[in-house]
Amino acid sequence: MTISTTKKALPPFDLRDWADADVRNPYPVFERYLAESPIHVADGTYYIFSHAAASTVLSSQVFGRRSGGGGPIPAGHSILRTMVNNWLVFLDPPRHTELRSVLNREFSPSVVTNLRDRITVIAQDLLADLPAEFDLVERFSAPFPIMVISELLGVPREKWDWLRSQAVALQEGSSSRAARNPDAHKIAEAAARELHDYFSALAEDRRAAPGEDLVSLMVSAQTRGEPLSLDEIVATCVHLMTAGHETTTNVFSKAVLTLSTRPEALSRLRSGVTAAAVEELVRFDSPVQAISRWAYEDVTVAGVEIPRGSKVMVMLGAANRDPARFTAPTELDLDRDGGRSVSFGLGIHYCLGATLARVELEIGLGLLLKALCEFTVDDVKYPYDMVFHGPHKVVVRRSV
Repeated sequence: MTISTTKKALPPFDLRDWADADVRNPYPVFERYLAESPIHVADGTYYIFSHAAASTVLSSQVFGRRSGGGGPIPAGHSILRTMVNNWLVFLDPPRHTELRSVLNREFSPSVVTNLRDRITVIAQDLLADLPAEFDLVERFSAPFPIMVISELLGVPREKWDWLRSQAVALQEGSSSRAARNPDAHKIAEAAARELHDYFSALAEDRRAAPGEDLVSLMVSAQTRGEPLSLDEIVATCVHLMTAGHETTTNVFSKAVLTLSTRPEALSRLRSGVTAAAVEELVRFDSPVQAISRWAYEDVTVAGVEIPRGSKVMVMLGAANRDPARFTAPTELDLDRDGGRSVSFGLGIHYCLGATLARVELEIGLGLLLKALCEFTVDDVKYPYDMVFHGPHKVVVRRSV
């Protein structure tokens, strides 16, 4: 997408055909559109840029995840379609309310707290014997969250590499990638079949011999009569694995990129990563830039009439840098207070794994920054993805 730098009206907004420099840093583009209007309409899609309008859409049940066309996966990919349609993020009330209530009880803050020691050990193992030069994504950012989620689910260590490869393949089915790869849904369907078979068998194993992992807790809830089907247990396992894997990977990689040019902030965080710092890093460079909703009724947002059935794209990265909500939004402020980002969502679809992600970032980022000592970054490569946003390669050179 070519953006005018003059005072003329901006071209219709589009998430396709961006220049590589704008993919790497989309915020100047967002800033220009937000300055003109909180909402832009193009080809029947309503793009939400302001924090206030984004908060309205994300927190209102007038907007939901179902398009009326059977979900986000096209027909002909039955296992993938069933799995994704059972993801909590794609459900609406009343089923969403029922399932979320069960999962909130089983996936409690205490479950995450009990993982802290294991999270620390996983990070330390990955960071042991770092070479002078390495790819941050391959060495740490990508494997760390999938290992933590595997620990949460009770997946044995010998399956972690396999699980990561399946998670990567499944993500090919996301709308932003499927639009560019004609084989994307075929690849994702094959991964969905493998994951369905694996987690179905794991659930049956836990039914016979329960452990202390989340799969055991979900199976136990089902046994007690909670409205939780095997398909929903499997889908929840896969959803936590895929969503938590890619988003947290992106935060780690982009946090290192951000801090590599801000030595004062880097020095501060080497002595400890605070909760406020995690929130600010997630706001400053969002791991997910856009999320879709559909209008279930005629509704007016920020003075714009949105007809029933319209597709709405909430631009999370733009909303997180809205100057009407955040003071000096283009600056990294590790002590920022009073401005809640929309990175983890709002309302009924607030991220189920947000507590886990925050603990991973607090522990993992703190250990990573200490291990890096003095460093530079080079050879940074971003895939073309304006939804799940982050580099797939970051070469780090350490001074050892």
